Amino acid sequence: MKKGIKLLVAAAFVVGSSAAFADGAALYKTACFACHDAGVAGAPKFADKALWAPRIATGTDAMVKTVITGKGAMPPNGGTQMTEAQIREVVEYMANAAK
Repeated sequence: MKKGIKLLVAAAFVVGSSAAFADGAALYKTACFACHDAGVAGAPKFADKALWAPRIATGTDAMVKTVITGKGAMPPNGGTQMTEAQIREVVEYMANAAK
């Protein structure tokens, strides 16, 4: 993992670990945006219908599992301490933005 990506993930972990969150949009803005806004390290860009379509086709449960286990440069739980319920909220938010 490149140094810049490590710093972003570390920052996301700190921010995402200490507060209660209201909804998927708020959760996205605490951590996920760091990679998904710009498509860092192959992360599908937020609201990009073409990139999200195959992921959305797998279903919400599969996408949640991917976040929980990690994939590519994304560490488990997206580098945060979000609960599974919070991960589901942000996954649904991101998927809905790409529909």
